[in-house]
Amino acid sequence: MLVTETPATAQVMPLRPGIGASDARQSVDMSQLPWSAIGRVQTELGGRCTGFLIAPNVVETAAHCLFIARTGHFIRPHDVHFLRAYDRGHYAAHARAIRFLVPPEYDPRREAATAAFDRATLFLEAPVATRAQTLPVAQNLPVPGSAVVLGGYEQDFSEVVRSDLNCQILGINRTTNGHVLIDHDCDATRGSSGAPLLGRQNGGWTVFGVQALANYGRGGAAVPLIDTGAVTP
Repeated sequence: MLVTETPATAQVMPLRPGIGASDARQSVDMSQLPWSAIGRVQTELGGRCTGFLIAPNVVETAAHCLFIARTGHFIRPHDVHFLRAYDRGHYAAHARAIRFLVPPEYDPRREAATAAFDRATLFLEAPVATRAQTLPVAQNLPVPGSAVVLGGYEQDFSEVVRSDLNCQILGINRTTNGHVLIDHDCDATRGSSGAPLLGRQNGGWTVFGVQALANYGRGGAAVPLIDTGAVTP
């Protein structure tokens, strides 16, 4: 997970970026939506991130989770696994990726400049859920101040999902290049990359974005899953 810097804090790297002074994360029930649509994205090189289903065989995650800095290339799709509803060694279903797509604008060597495109879509070799067990994508950006939740397989609780169930949208931030990131104040740290930023619409759960950035204090930013070129909150 990329950590955003401020001049006052750039010299001190926190052990758990994105977590505030009062850690609000809680345990969740992995047998129920939205958590049952979340899973661990792991690679055969030892990488670990979070991902979630938007279709029975389609997973969204963060693109930086699939990049190998040592080689300067993305990992081979077949070396990426998705374990739905993973919890302490148990999981509801498992499949390998057969291919994945990363926006061409994303450059892992220029993470800060291209963070608004830090997402990857994995296509699995077989379905790991029914349509009803997947998460719909919001067709609009969230309104600042609206309630959201965020949880994933984080560095200090890597075997279970922990979630901040009481956080909110801080704003819709446009980068210097005009691209959109969704700022939030959810407690989430390394390992939550690729987790869904979730809200409630029409009585059900919906995904606003993919967790990509952590602040030096509480909160971070998510990448929208919709084309935001002409969209306003």
